[in-house]
Amino acid sequence: MKLDEAIKSINLFSHISEEELKVLKEISHISRYEKDSILYYEADTTDKLLFLLEGQIKVYKIDKYDNEIFLYYVYANTMISELSSLEENQVRCFSNAEFIKESTLLSIDYKQFKESFLYQNELVMKFVEELIYKNQQLQCIINRELVFDATSKVAFMLINDLDMFNDLKRTEVSLLLHIQPETLSRVLKRLSRNGTIDIDKGKIIINNYDELKGIYMGVGI
Repeated sequence: MKLDEAIKSINLFSHISEEELKVLKEISHISRYEKDSILYYEADTTDKLLFLLEGQIKVYKIDKYDNEIFLYYVYANTMISELSSLEENQVRCFSNAEFIKESTLLSIDYKQFKESFLYQNELVMKFVEELIYKNQQLQCIINRELVFDATSKVAFMLINDLDMFNDLKRTEVSLLLHIQPETLSRVLKRLSRNGTIDIDKGKIIINNYDELKGIYMGVGI
């Protein structure tokens, strides 16, 4: 498949002008992958936007007990990348991606794509930022409900929503995290004994952010 045909086969680029197509061709590349090969692992980073031209990809996560949690399939003419930020020039991988058929990919330099297309229109930038924020919320739900164990759930909320955690009653936090109040209490006591946090008049104070974040980083964020 020729590069210009490959780019035009992606719905996102099907109506671009010849001038825009020329710019995209300069920052794009086509590559082939064998069945059962790995495109990327969870928490990897890449400087490319990835699109599947032909084939099929399985996207999945691994929980702390090494169980595979299937998320979805990626089919031809679809974007693979899961964007998490427009500020960074690296795309962080939220999950694992494995080819279940021999496949062809289109890769586009992420930094140059932003500079050539997204940065040219402030409204587009704001719109994309909102979409990314919604995607991050969905990723958090998937981790919390399917991947994280009780300790990871608590650590994630302490890092990302400490004020809310301290404002809510412990029973309300338990309901939000879908864990038993007794389990929440045991997790907090263990973190306190380890010196990771302090509990002062019912309020949580974080002593070691890196250690707390490391509890859930092993299963992705």
